[in-house]
Amino acid sequence: MKKTITAGLILATSLCATALYAAPEDNPCAGLPSHAALTAALKASILPTGGPPNGGFELNMWASVVNRDGVVCGVTFSGGNSGDQWPGSRVISAQKANTANAFSLPGLALSTANLWAAVQPGGSLFGLQESNPVDTASAYGSSGHAGGSGKNYGRSNDPLVGNFVGGVNVFGGGLALYDSHGTLVGGVGVSGDTSCADHNIAWRVRHELGLDYVPGGVSGDAERPDNINYVGLVPVPSLANDFSHPICAIAGVDSVSAISADLPPISTTEKK
Repeated sequence: MKKTITAGLILATSLCATALYAAPEDNPCAGLPSHAALTAALKASILPTGGPPNGGFELNMWASVVNRDGVVCGVTFSGGNSGDQWPGSRVISAQKANTANAFSLPGLALSTANLWAAVQPGGSLFGLQESNPVDTASAYGSSGHAGGSGKNYGRSNDPLVGNFVGGVNVFGGGLALYDSHGTLVGGVGVSGDTSCADHNIAWRVRHELGLDYVPGGVSGDAERPDNINYVGLVPVPSLANDFSHPICAIAGVDSVSAISADLPPISTTEKK
């Protein structure tokens, strides 16, 4: 009897250890930042929490991360509570992360800012933003799975986490994530300011996370391949113009394009 109990305890301990230290392939969010890491990266990237200016209203922000399959792996905010940044930007941040991941490839990164011109009426991707609707049940939750009241929004148990949010967003703030091996592992999205400032913040967040080993893009800048291309500041005709985005002026003043042009260069890795 004693031996049986001992064997049972050993088996139970073994099973618990397996659950706690599951192989990376068993974890859909392996290689992506924890909630704490995402929060820290966001706070380091914006002015209200000690980071640099980004050319917008300099507001608190939301950030989300999805894996390569589009499963949400993290949602957070920079303020003291979920009402310190635009509530509507929570889902938009996840939508941006989904979009950047969904329309990037192992050899070509497209930021959500890169999609703006092509989805305008007459553009080559017109209608793209209607193609993958947000799953509202996943986005807002219900009383049955830790949502409904909104009390967990932006927390590690946000109802978005572990679900497919869907959605396509076609203005600045979403970027694909590439690890140090150059592997496309998902996307990051931020929202809560002008879309140009959102792009700059997302760029800084990705850099802080060390997931900016970007293989190529449509900007024409090898150091910033998926950077935002501003209408009026890129040559016409050009690839950059075909995938451009309007300048987000505030009171007629452009305070953002110079910041975008000077964002940290991507990290580089040796070709496989």
